Amino acid sequence: MEWKTRARGLRAGAERRFPVLTELTARLVDGNLLDAGTRLAAQAFLATIPLLFALAAFAPAAVREQLLESLRAVFGLTGPADAELERVFDRTTAAEVRETTGAVGVLIALVSATSFSRAMARVCERAWGLPKAGTRIAAWRWAVWLLALVLVLLLQAPIRDGFGAGGWLGLPLYFLVSTGVWLWTQHLLLAKRVPWLPLLPGALLGGTATTVLGVTARFYMPGALNRALAEYGALGLVLTLLSWLIVVCAALTFAFTIGAVLAREPALARRLGTDRAARPAATAPDGGAGRT
Repeated sequence: MEWKTRARGLRAGAERRFPVLTELTARLVDGNLLDAGTRLAAQAFLATIPLLFALAAFAPAAVREQLLESLRAVFGLTGPADAELERVFDRTTAAEVRETTGAVGVLIALVSATSFSRAMARVCERAWGLPKAGTRIAAWRWAVWLLALVLVLLLQAPIRDGFGAGGWLGLPLYFLVSTGVWLWTQHLLLAKRVPWLPLLPGALLGGTATTVLGVTARFYMPGALNRALAEYGALGLVLTLLSWLIVVCAALTFAFTIGAVLAREPALARRLGTDRAARPAATAPDGGAGRT
């Protein structure tokens, strides 16, 4: 029993000296972050499909080509998977989609895609323990964020290539753009309830996570997508892409939550000017903090 007493003493001492570790551990264990990341990934996937087909059907040829190159850059597509993607953006397929769905159907699909924006807003709000923003305040932010995300996706190929300079510039540029995107994402979807600087730790962690996963995807995803397509057909592609989205969205969920905890750590809070009033909400009955 002596070792248990010593262990409790060491834990109590660590909590006194490093209170941020206690809060961080509690948030990671009790916050159901993996579930939140999985839900975010599901919404991302449901938003991506209608947006992809809408752009393939109605966007100008130059935009379709740019999106095709950017998707190739993101996933490093080769072989059968690349051929499937080309088929989506083929002129004949685009014409068929326009005839089948029409502009009204695409508009409905785009509106429903804002569910991804709402899910991302909930992730940011839970990270900071803030209540859900009113619909009148948040609705236009959901649409703006979604459109900005599409623009960032369109620019992935030139960004990763360093606008022609090569990977030596593309990689740090991709990290800077990712960090800026996640900083702006939190500020926009939180409806400016948290200042810019306290959001920086989460943005840096999110930028690091997406940069590492972006590099990894170029090596892992081409083979995984081609194997899945060969073994299971289109269903294999869906499952592989969804699995990748779960990893990315879970990483972002953890990054924003850890960033919010670090921003309240006394030493960082003084430098970042963290608002002491923006504290996590009381623990909900199910163990989640600030559920919205």
